[in-house]
Amino acid sequence: MSLLVHIFRQPGEARRLNACDWDLLVRQARHANLLGRLHHRLRAAGVAAEVPRRPANHFLSGAVMAGQQHHSIRREARFLRDALAPAGIPLILLKGAAYVVAGLPAAEGRLFADVDILVPRERLADAESALMLTGWSSASLDAYDQRYYRRWMHELPAMQHIFRGTALDVHHTILPPTSRLKPDPRLLIEASVEVPGLPGVRTLALPDLILHSATHLFHEGEADNLLRDLTDLDALLRHLGSAPAAWDALAARATQLDLEGPLRLALRYTCRVLGTPVPAVILDELDCLAAGGAGQRILDAIYDRVLRPQHPSTADRLTPVARKSLYIRAHWLRMPPHLLAYHLAHKALFPPEQVARPLSDDRSHENPDEKKAA
Repeated sequence: MSLLVHIFRQPGEARRLNACDWDLLVRQARHANLLGRLHHRLRAAGVAAEVPRRPANHFLSGAVMAGQQHHSIRREARFLRDALAPAGIPLILLKGAAYVVAGLPAAEGRLFADVDILVPRERLADAESALMLTGWSSASLDAYDQRYYRRWMHELPAMQHIFRGTALDVHHTILPPTSRLKPDPRLLIEASVEVPGLPGVRTLALPDLILHSATHLFHEGEADNLLRDLTDLDALLRHLGSAPAAWDALAARATQLDLEGPLRLALRYTCRVLGTPVPAVILDELDCLAAGGAGQRILDAIYDRVLRPQHPSTADRLTPVARKSLYIRAHWLRMPPHLLAYHLAHKALFPPEQVARPLSDDRSHENPDEKKAA
């Protein structure tokens, strides 16, 4: 278990850290994009006052940066609502932006690079036109990538506002249409809820937020933010509470949306890594903690390495293999074999030019020189 995960699970143990431990903890938290969230975790546990000044400044800096992003997201939600309103398209926020505007515990210290929204597929062209009329422009991609996104993916090419610089991902479902799992986006849209105090701004219902977070995490091919996303799930599941009816509804919703697999993995690894309290009956019903066969053991070997801070102090000789396996698994889940072979062959023969992400990466605050933190 990494130092970061140990302190995240048992923040009271921070009282026992020495200067070298604090230095390592800051480095791991920065690589995992969890500086701000750890600040809130330590403060909630009543140990923030005992954190030495220099690491405390790093944690506070992460929390302040997250707070600034959250202010921008709430403002951006109103701009997006007003942009889509003339076309009669509701604004449905996803992931981090949804946590922020809904005031969920998963928003605490949460950093993210863009805003994600969901629109009905049949209104996708109308939504894109409405956004372009209010200053949003699509990423510059070659013809192949434009076709790839618009024909095979679950979202439009990334957009950026020409004045505010905000990055936006416009989804029409939560998984690519070519994926093996095919949740019906109409069910998500129909069950979405309006945010109190923000008329016209909606988020997915709490069970659907949990299932989307689980689906995103366990279909992702990049390891950098997976531990942060697992802490999202931990916060969402804790917010769900302990009422049996709420957990039964979550399991039933997963069945309805064909997302039992992602939910099972989410509960398995939040319990294993973060100690998330999940009713035993749900774990048994979904067989979340069963040893499983060879396939589950391989997944455990992968996720035990990528659900860590992606910092050299947590790596072993199999970590590069686990990261590469995660990337391959994500593509395997995303496309049927013939389409995957065609896509990878095209990328190998015609590598794309490097295009900068519209907004800075979640680790934009990271000091590349890794100066001493404590």
